[in-house]
Amino acid sequence: MEFQAISVGWLSILPPIIAIILALITKEVISSLLIGILSGSFIYVLHSGGNPVVGTVETTFKLMANRMDVQILLFLGLLGALVVVIGMAGGSRAYGQWASKKLKSKRSSLLATALLGACIFIDDYFNCLTVGTVMRPLTDKHGISRAKLAYIIDATAGPICIIAPISSWAVAVGSNLRITGEFESDLAAFVATIPYNLYAILSLIMIVMVCLFNLDFGSMAKAEFAAQQEDTGVVDNNLEEEYPVSTKGRVWDMLIPVLALIIFSVFAMLYNGGYWSGDSALHSIPAAFGNCNASEALVIGAFGALIVAFLLFIPRKIISFQNFMEGITKGVKSMVPAFIVLILAWTISGVCQDLLMTGDFVKDLVAASSIPSALIPAVVFLVAAFLSFAMGTAWGTFGILIPIIVPICSSIAPDLMVVSLSATLAGSVFGDHCSPISDTTILSSTGAGCKHIQHVSTQLPYAITVACCCLIGYLIAGFSKANVFLSLGSSLLLLIIAVILLHRFSSKQIAQLKAQQSDKSLKN
Repeated sequence: MEFQAISVGWLSILPPIIAIILALITKEVISSLLIGILSGSFIYVLHSGGNPVVGTVETTFKLMANRMDVQILLFLGLLGALVVVIGMAGGSRAYGQWASKKLKSKRSSLLATALLGACIFIDDYFNCLTVGTVMRPLTDKHGISRAKLAYIIDATAGPICIIAPISSWAVAVGSNLRITGEFESDLAAFVATIPYNLYAILSLIMIVMVCLFNLDFGSMAKAEFAAQQEDTGVVDNNLEEEYPVSTKGRVWDMLIPVLALIIFSVFAMLYNGGYWSGDSALHSIPAAFGNCNASEALVIGAFGALIVAFLLFIPRKIISFQNFMEGITKGVKSMVPAFIVLILAWTISGVCQDLLMTGDFVKDLVAASSIPSALIPAVVFLVAAFLSFAMGTAWGTFGILIPIIVPICSSIAPDLMVVSLSATLAGSVFGDHCSPISDTTILSSTGAGCKHIQHVSTQLPYAITVACCCLIGYLIAGFSKANVFLSLGSSLLLLIIAVILLHRFSSKQIAQLKAQQSDKSLKN
């Protein structure tokens, strides 16, 4: 069903604000999202002259059906099934035992997690769930909180995808750049934005700093302190309590299905992108990736990996056929909470884009303000961040803003075109990174087996710290006529200073907690 979007002014930003505030206050995402969605549908129906009760419910469920991405849900279900059958076969336990012999410290485990996240740059959904599945046993062994694992997953997923020329994100950005008609090559334009994408670059540097030097601060420092007390914040199911885990499992029982998932997904992207088609224009890897249907390819990859797992486990009698099928059912069921939240997140995004014209409202605010050209990159970064945070989608945000930013820069500040586009992408990733209704944020907490609201609250100080340094960098870029060395260098220096100071402050708070615990133990 097609909806006729209406302009409601300030009311257009009310639904996402309601959802975000309720989620932060109640620490319960599903009801918060649902109330936000219903409020948006109510505003839409009220202004359209429909029945406030029946129309609100009808609009909500029709919008939900429109926005639902069945292929992503299929991929998540198949991936959940793959995770469970690998666990039942003993592959996860065997990998954990092997990795614990090779990676014997907390630092090496964290760095290995970050490296794996950086290597899986094809798609953020794929990244979030794969890294969490593979690294959970190892991070648990070294007493790393699930909140920190979720942060590393989330802080590598979007940032690495937005600066990788071959990724589903590059495809989305390229399609929006192509629509403007301003660039000869959308891929070349995308590559040009990479050095100025301060948030993506600094987020990755931030992860390395945190992993190498254990520079935790804020609520993350408290989560890590709790993990040292053997409370890592695990919320996922323990397979060994529900299913007999095979003792015959080996490391390759974990690695082979995961590698099969990667290989099948890549080849499926190339295939449906036209790499082997009759169109010679698509006979290159970048062109094929740029033309592919990523969600469809991921479904094929996950299904192929599940078949590989079947052929790997059943003939060797590691698990029985009946247990394998039960594992598939259990794996799909384990993804139901993620299904619900994802569907609601997609729906509230639809409320903003398809019903209330939230993006147009924000666009008009920017257009109405006569700001100096040197401030454009910084202002664009803030607008993109707010819009992405409120809507919970980076793709929707840069899809709205790129067609706006390009003509503005063409007429006002052509020398700031690239850096302004970079600020658009950076702000979109930042808002998506820390929004409690973002699908990437949801999948990161799901992949890590962490409480969703805990993930949001622990990574928010990290994301805001990086964003503040980026904002200064974009101000410098605007006034220095897009000097990449000056803007990136100053942002990096500020980040190092800020992280060290925040870590020292948090260390004092943790020392006080330890002293209080020590006093209690002495009294007892």
